[in-house]
Amino acid sequence: MEGVLNFGGLPEELLKKKKKRFSVLPVPYDLTASYISGMRNGPRAIIDASTHMELYDDELGCEPCNAGIETLLFLEATALGPEEMIKRVKAAGSVIIASGRLPVLIGGEHSVTLGLVQALLKKHPKMSVLQLDAHADMRDEYQDSPFNHACVARRISELCPIVQAGIRSLSIEEAEFLSSVKNGKGTRRNKRIKTFSAHETLGGVADDVSASLTDEVFITVDLDVFDPAIMPATGTPEPGGLFWYDALDLLRKVISKKKIVGFDVVELCPLPGNIAPDFLAAKLVYKMMGYINEGLK
Repeated sequence: MEGVLNFGGLPEELLKKKKKRFSVLPVPYDLTASYISGMRNGPRAIIDASTHMELYDDELGCEPCNAGIETLLFLEATALGPEEMIKRVKAAGSVIIASGRLPVLIGGEHSVTLGLVQALLKKHPKMSVLQLDAHADMRDEYQDSPFNHACVARRISELCPIVQAGIRSLSIEEAEFLSSVKNGKGTRRNKRIKTFSAHETLGGVADDVSASLTDEVFITVDLDVFDPAIMPATGTPEPGGLFWYDALDLLRKVISKKKIVGFDVVELCPLPGNIAPDFLAAKLVYKMMGYINEGLK
């Protein structure tokens, strides 16, 4: 049954611990997948892989799981469309936030991120979003829906500032939108959005990324930000991406300077017979928990 597995395969004494810092919300949804589908299987694959991780983090010198990790039941998907699914994620996220725990969403396709962002903004109105992604996701509409996974960053930018890193694929319409927006006086730079291309990100832009974010930050990681050499299991793998230590270096530096109010890891599309990408995704979730919990002070 869904929800039986717990993230990290934690022992009974940790599961019974009343004080927990993280709530893991699995969201198995991929209705708007536009190339390869299968992201609905991502949450189960990540949680399953996590049960085979060593819980000790040699970089941090501790077991991040001791902070307490709650794994929620899989959020039931709906066939009513992405807007309705986003509402369900928002409702589930609001419950986590009210509990005082830090929400960790595991997707599923990227559209579901919007629901958690909406929920968090109620408590953190000055929050910004850091998006690690191969794709800009700045389309105003795609496949007749403004809530398609290809539109998620555009919708977020309408709610709060967003900083993108690792970007290496976008349409001409997205490029034009990112460079300027129309107003009564002609054109101006869109100051609500800051985009770092993949080659800029690989050059080391952690300080610039941090400086572009507000004090409170939500991090969304689309796994296609990684190079297909280590992350082939995504709906649309793009060449020229980040590698493991590139991503960790950026995340570690941002997390050390900002208050992280939640994060997600989305768009894993498991490949039969290749569990390495599943394990990478699980390890990434655990690494981010460790960085947040330790504060890297």
